[in-house]
Formats: sequence, C-alpha cells, structure tokens
Amino acid sequence: MSESTSASQQNQPLQIDDITVIDDTKLKKAVTAAALGNAMEWFDFGVYGFVAYALGKVFFPDASPAVQTIAALGTFSVPFLVRPLGGVFFGVMGDRFGRQKVLSLTIIIMAISTFCIGLIPSYATIGLWAPLLLLLCKLAQGFSVGGEYTGAAVFVAEYAPDRRRGFLGSWLDFGSIAGFVLGAGLVVLLQTILQEQTFLDWGWRVPFFIAGPLGLLGLYLRHAAEETPAFTQQLEKMEKEDKDAIKEKPSVSFREIYTKYRKALLVSIGMVLVTNITYYMLLTYMPTYLSSSLGYTEEHGVLIIVVVMIGMLFVQPVVGFFSDKIGRKPFLRLGSIGLLLLAIPAYYFIGSDNTGLIFLGLLFIAIVLNCMTGVMASTLPALFPTRIRYSALASSFNVAIIIAGLTPTAAAWLVEETGNLMMPAYYLMGAAMIGIITSFYLPETANKPMRGDTPTASNRHEAKALLKEAYESIEETVADVDEEIIALQEQLDALQARRQRLVDRHPEME
Repeated sequence: MSESTSASQQNQPLQIDDITVIDDTKLKKAVTAAALGNAMEWFDFGVYGFVAYALGKVFFPDASPAVQTIAALGTFSVPFLVRPLGGVFFGVMGDRFGRQKVLSLTIIIMAISTFCIGLIPSYATIGLWAPLLLLLCKLAQGFSVGGEYTGAAVFVAEYAPDRRRGFLGSWLDFGSIAGFVLGAGLVVLLQTILQEQTFLDWGWRVPFFIAGPLGLLGLYLRHAAEETPAFTQQLEKMEKEDKDAIKEKPSVSFREIYTKYRKALLVSIGMVLVTNITYYMLLTYMPTYLSSSLGYTEEHGVLIIVVVMIGMLFVQPVVGFFSDKIGRKPFLRLGSIGLLLLAIPAYYFIGSDNTGLIFLGLLFIAIVLNCMTGVMASTLPALFPTRIRYSALASSFNVAIIIAGLTPTAAAWLVEETGNLMMPAYYLMGAAMIGIITSFYLPETANKPMRGDTPTASNRHEAKALLKEAYESIEETVADVDEEIIALQEQLDALQARRQRLVDRHPEME
C-alpha cells in the first residue's frame, strides 16, 4: 500500500459500511476450530508432563531416577529452541497466504509427530535410536507449534467483534486447559486400570495414538472455517491499489517490524514470559515435582492437579468476559502481583503433605494464571497491524517461549542441585516481576479496533453504536489537537515577540 493511497483512504469520512459486521455462524466455526487445535497442542504437553517419569525409564534406562526425569523433561524443552524457526516460517506464510491455510498445515504436522511418539520402540529394543527418534518427533512438534498458538490467536482475534474479543479469545486457552485435562485424565485412567509394568510396556503409548483422530477432527474444522475478514480486506485493499503487488503476495520486512514496533514486541515478550513460565510450572513440571521431589504417589498428585484444572476451565471465560468490561491491563497486573505475593505461601502449602493445603496452594497459582491466560489471546494480536500481525506476534511469542519452555528442566535442575524445594517459588517470583513491569507499558486494547483495522461488530445495531463512539473519539482527539495548536501558537507568539525585542536593539536589523 502506497503512502499517498493510505493517506487518501484515511481522509475519507468513516461510514457505517466501514464497520465489519461478523457473521455469528462463521465466528463460532472460527473459535471452535482454533480452540480444538490448541487443545490438541496442550493434550500432548499434558500427556508428556504426566508420563515424563515413564518416558525416562523407557528411553533413558541406564540413568538414575533423578537424571531420567531431567532427561525426559529436557527432551520436552529442547523443541522450544526450534519454535522461533517455526514461528518465523509460519508467521510469514500466514501474512502472505492467509491464516486459515497455515493453521490447517500446523495441525497436520502436530498430529503426525505426536502420533509417531507412540510408535517409537524402547531403548531396550533399538538402543540410542529410541531417544533420538523421540527428540526428532519433539522437534517436529516444536516447529509446528511455533505457528500454532499465535496463528490461532490471530485467527480468533480478527474474527471477534471489538466488544467481545476478550470473551471469545479466552476460549483459545480454554481449549489449552481442556486439552491438558483430557491428556492428564487419560494418563490417570490408564495408571489406575493398568499395572505399573504394563503401563511402562505399552500403556504410555495410548494417549499419543489418540492424537491421530484428534488431528483429523481439527483439520476438518479448520478446513471448513473461512479466512478472517481482516486479512481478506487487507488483500482486497492491496488488489485495488497495486495489482502487481497482489500477485506477489504481501511481503514482510523483519527490519520494519523491529524498528517500527519495538515497544509492542517487548510488551508481547514480557506478557508471554510471565504467562507461560507460570503455565509450564503448574501444568508440566508440577506432576514431576509432586512425585519426584515431594514423594507423593503419582495418582495422589495428579488427581489434585486435574481437579484444579477443571476449576480453571470455569474461571477462564469469566476473566475474558470481564476483561471486555474493565480492560486487559488490570488482569495482567493483578495476576502478576498475585503471583509475586502468593508463590511462597503456595509452595509451603504444596509441601505440607495435607491434601486440603496442597489443593489450596495449587489453586493460588491457578487463579493468578487464569488472570493472565484469560486476556492473552485477545491482547497480543491487537498490538500489531494486520499486514504484519502473524509474523510479528509469532516472532516475539516464540522468542519468549525459548526461555519459558526451559522452566520444567530448569526447575528440576535447581531443586536437584540446591536441595531447596522452594526454588520453583523463587522462579515464579522472578517471572512475576517481568509481568508487573510489562503491565505498565501494555496499551489498553479492550473495546477498541485491532491496530490499523476498522471497527468490527456483532450486528448492525452494535455497528451504529461503534460508529457513534468512533465519531466521539474523533471529536475528542480534534479537541486535544486544537488545544495543542493554541499552546503552540502561544509559544510562537512569544518567540516572535522575543525576536522583535532583539531586532529592536540592533540598528541594522529589521
């Protein structure tokens, strides 16, 4: 889009037809398709975290129990190193060819790689090839997941009406938690009905095989969903303005992203860090912490966590709903401050060997996590304009994920090296400080159009209300500009008077 054309468009009066009214049926399809794919991603994370001890014995049998656990969690963390590559690749693809096509591709790769984990023979059967094949599957997962969450968040955010973006975006992480609950619940069921040796022999493979049909279902739903209105409008604008450019597809300059949107990138990284460090600490590392570090039985710890996660499912959309009323910033700040204050009490309760207190400690962490996950999917996409939204968000998100993804491995190593069971609490407190700082720089995006986009509404009546609000906002901005002009005019008058006084003192100047 040329600068002259863009300026010309901005000079046109805003009309009711400029506000996009979202079809409710298409909106439901979009949210369902995005949430299911995210559920599948976290189904794998849930399963992997809850069977880490079994994978350690199957793929690293010669190591000590502690090293087995660290090695299995390390295999979980290594794929996060390739997530930025996947994020860049799928982000560019998504901004060039559309969100829907890329999301269909990521779910195929994710389903196949997860399914293949269940097929890998044990170390006793093929030796070193077993952990190597496990690592390859996890790398493929990491590459596809690099574009999965960010693409799904962009997909839902671009479909959602401005006044419901928080509520609808919260269902994306609802899918994450639901997938985690499904994965964890399935592991608990298998551990309950199977003998331990049977579970180690073949039972752990069953959850990974389920990824196959889940992937097919997700692919069907995503293929049925249509491209987002925002991306479609972007292509239509470019086609009207430059037909040659549209043939080559929109291009993305990462130098432009870094120079023009540096603040948005840093805010995105900060929010992702605090949210996902907390996420992985609670939902991936906690089962291992309860069993390996605290000595609780697998079933005892897992059941408590599953109950807490079920509670999180109910809180998640509530946070999203109220973020549309009071804003996103208060929830990020509240969650970060809560994490800072409650991390140590939570871990004291978790280590108390009292079921009620363990549940309360986990609940503390879960509630502050809900405050952040409830607004993340609606907040992050709004930081960037449509033309670079997927690329910029995928890049910043996955840079932060490199650090956040090391959480389970780092926490296990710190506890092992120091012998201090409170190390995970201190780790969370550090993440909380990042969240608090980020909350001061986060622009409020609730009830506003996505950056650079026209307003979107649920119906014609809401569109009229949004148009009225847009006019009022323009009037307020014009009034502010008028005040600035008056202030500048007064400064100019004062400078001109000062100049004249100086000239009057010089006989040869006029």
